[in-house]
Amino acid sequence: MEQQRSLEAIFQAFNNLKVLVVGDVMIDSYLWGKSTRISPEAPVPIVNVVKREKRLGGAANVALNVQAMGATPLLCSVIGDDQDGADYLRLMEERALPTTGIVQSPERVTTIKHRIIAGAQQLLRVDSEIEHNLTEYEERHLEERFVQLLAKADVVIFEDYDKGVFSEENIQRFLQLANERGVPSVIDPKKKNFLSYVGCTLFKPNLKELKEGLKVDFADENLPAFEDAVEELQERLQVKQVLVTLSERGVFVADGEEKTYIGAHRRAISDVSGAGDTVISIAALCMALRTSLPFMAGLSNLGGGLVCEQVGVVPIDKTRLLEEAHQVRLFETYEHRIA
Repeated sequence: MEQQRSLEAIFQAFNNLKVLVVGDVMIDSYLWGKSTRISPEAPVPIVNVVKREKRLGGAANVALNVQAMGATPLLCSVIGDDQDGADYLRLMEERALPTTGIVQSPERVTTIKHRIIAGAQQLLRVDSEIEHNLTEYEERHLEERFVQLLAKADVVIFEDYDKGVFSEENIQRFLQLANERGVPSVIDPKKKNFLSYVGCTLFKPNLKELKEGLKVDFADENLPAFEDAVEELQERLQVKQVLVTLSERGVFVADGEEKTYIGAHRRAISDVSGAGDTVISIAALCMALRTSLPFMAGLSNLGGGLVCEQVGVVPIDKTRLLEEAHQVRLFETYEHRIA
């Protein structure tokens, strides 16, 4: 019973946290329809529209996952001063997300991903985006918002989608500011800035990103080569704590020389979109509470698997996650603590 109360206590403690999420935001647009025939104009399916929907994506979906876990997200990013930007701000307001950290710029377009889905099958995706670095004006205003929100934050998530918000220079400035204030930094990287996060607290790539970022290649099952790559990453980024997601093989977490593999749970997978957003959100909350890394990895692994059972990018269900954490006896498997 003590373990059950402790698990409940951690989930309750999530409600008191403030999480700064900085990075690339976007809109996930969905056109849902039915397809029963092929077009006579080209060998493509005809989709009869049933429903249209727009959702917050990218770093904004991370913020929604933070919110779904009971914590308060503080979102910081740059969007376009365009119609999609207006839609983005409206979507934030509808989800009760504060917009004070959002910079609008007439020199950018708001990133939007249009997905066309028939039944449970995604047929096509059309993207509108700009990937070049921020202008001096955008950089200055982004840093001002970051500094304001960092003063309130218990942990900061760097959510990098290679859409231009991050550069090597502002990554180092933001990390320095976080380190000076003792705020742990949790990184969800992409290829372009992969090795720029020197001095972060926790680095979370997936296996593909790890290989691309270090320019190494090995069979997924080659664990010695994989662990060598993680050690190289730890040295190059001067980071002890690394969490690597391994798709259907679960997750791996390293804390210095300590290594833990956690297997995936059997799922009816519908869509892997957004699973990484859920993993980084839960990991950041656990970092803020200073739980053990194996517990953090195990809970993040559970959450990432749960959202894969849903079609489209959706935030985690906290109640269901708590139920599953009890079912798999997470606390009986991994040592845990709240500092």
